[in-house]
Amino acid sequence: MSAEDNKLSRRDGLVEPDLSEMVRKVRARTPARLLAGRSGAAYRTSTQLELREAHAAARDAVRAELNLLTAPIDGRGNDFGRQQKLFEVCSRATNKDEYLLRPELGRRLNDKSREEVIRRCSTRNDLQIVIGDGLSVTAVAVQVPLLLPLLSDGAKKRGWSSGEIFVIRYCRVGILNEIGELLVPAVAILLIGERPGLATAESLSAYMAYRPKTSDTDANRNLISNIHARGVGTTQAVERLLNLAGSMMKTHKSGWQLREELPAAP
Repeated sequence: MSAEDNKLSRRDGLVEPDLSEMVRKVRARTPARLLAGRSGAAYRTSTQLELREAHAAARDAVRAELNLLTAPIDGRGNDFGRQQKLFEVCSRATNKDEYLLRPELGRRLNDKSREEVIRRCSTRNDLQIVIGDGLSVTAVAVQVPLLLPLLSDGAKKRGWSSGEIFVIRYCRVGILNEIGELLVPAVAILLIGERPGLATAESLSAYMAYRPKTSDTDANRNLISNIHARGVGTTQAVERLLNLAGSMMKTHKSGWQLREELPAAP
């Protein structure tokens, strides 16, 4: 690094290297901590504090309990769950610790929840959307209220029938198979919180499959991940989900048998 690159400047009250224009452009396109600088053999204090803050946010996202049914959506006291007419069920895990230690329990509904889903949900719809807490309740709370209304409206505009949307506590991706067996939708979509990292704790994933069944694996599913402010935007994610669902209904395929056609990069 040249002497010019080593010069220090102040930005937002912090001291950082005076970087080249190319490096600035790269840093603007990724949340990764590139060329953060050092003090001796260690990170600078500001970087250390940022890392501790990000780690705490990730831990909170994993350990938090889902409360999407009562999440506020505006300043008038309305709540998201009531507006979207959601109801909540639970996997076979009985608490957060059991959910984290025994992933297989999160792939099946408990008996009471199975009965609730069968009683309240219609079957054989074109689309069935399900919301799961996954490994980041923060991601679900931040992203789902933005994404779900657009996704539901997009399905209606395409003339698709949609099943009742519900929320699954202590949910793993494999529960899509049971949803497919119980409700027999053409396409099932699971919106679920991703495992948080040190870049963001607000990243949502959308797993989807054509007529999911018990024997399905990840190879039979399609995935749109990194749905968050600095990743895949809400509008883009909705468009991709609807296009993929349409392709699944047309080809009767998903997963490794179906390739997502993305628009050309600008």
